Amino acid sequence: MEEKVLQKKKNGMVMMILFILLYIVAATVIVLGANTAGGAGKVLIAAGVIYMALGWIPFCGLAVLKPQEAVVLTLFGKYIGSLKGEGFYFVNPFCSAVNPAADTKLNQSGDVKAPAGKLTQLNSLAGINTGMKESGGNKKISLKIMTLNNNRQKINDCLGNPVEIGIAVMWKVTDTAKAVFNVDNYKEYLSLQCDSALRNIVRMYPYDVAENVDTTGDGVADDGSLRGSSEVVAERIRQEIQNKVSEAGLEIIEARITYLAYAPEIAAAMLQRQQAAAVIDARKLIVDGAVGMVEMALSRLMEKGVVELDEERKAAMVSNLLVVLCGNKDAQPVVNSGSLY
Repeated sequence: MEEKVLQKKKNGMVMMILFILLYIVAATVIVLGANTAGGAGKVLIAAGVIYMALGWIPFCGLAVLKPQEAVVLTLFGKYIGSLKGEGFYFVNPFCSAVNPAADTKLNQSGDVKAPAGKLTQLNSLAGINTGMKESGGNKKISLKIMTLNNNRQKINDCLGNPVEIGIAVMWKVTDTAKAVFNVDNYKEYLSLQCDSALRNIVRMYPYDVAENVDTTGDGVADDGSLRGSSEVVAERIRQEIQNKVSEAGLEIIEARITYLAYAPEIAAAMLQRQQAAAVIDARKLIVDGAVGMVEMALSRLMEKGVVELDEERKAAMVSNLLVVLCGNKDAQPVVNSGSLY
């Protein structure tokens, strides 16, 4: 289905003025017919009354579009084109607007249902055109950038750990004909594809950096992770969604991870694991520094000849220094005022 944009329909103001003048002419004809005797008067009255009774039909072809709005029009089931861009339009009054997603409300920006019975300004002349506004649902299609806040999902990462993740997807309609006719409901279709793409991509990554894990599919282990490579993961999710919704006339502008955490049932255990890893890393750093300080102390003492230490005294000194430097508490030295022997 190819989109056809109706470019030469922005003549709504001229047509509305013309229809109003015709109503005035019809009223004048009725008055003249009443003042004219014979058959001519009856003909004038009949013509005026008929137009007064049916003259409202052309008004149904009037429609106002605000910036970043569009309407898909069909005539007796046949697609005739789309109106895009702000302006006052006049189309065939028997055309009907089509938008199967008009009543679908997702958790996203701009998807707010108007109060029942509220008429949009100059929309088909105070709501007379039931093709543009049917059963209280606005049939206009928004071309603005929308933000779909996808619900949090529980997904197992590549190591089998359950994680909870949520994304926000910025999207817009680029082809109104595809959005309306290629899929049953483009909003529900987008939401479903977001869920599917999120699961497909998250299953390729561990929550945190893990050994011997290939996240790119090139057969080489890498450091990719959900926590450390959020930009890369978000871009892959965007591309995955875009590949699925192109046939629906939608463009995915950006995807962002809005929430990421371990599932509650393993969150405490994983926190302990992270704390243990942090403690081990800290201890390694402390020991490396303490060994360097001991080496420096022994080297300086020997260079300056402050004291001569045999191997047994060096071992005792090293032991004492490591205990002091690697201990969790402040040292409480014992001063020996006598001989070492």
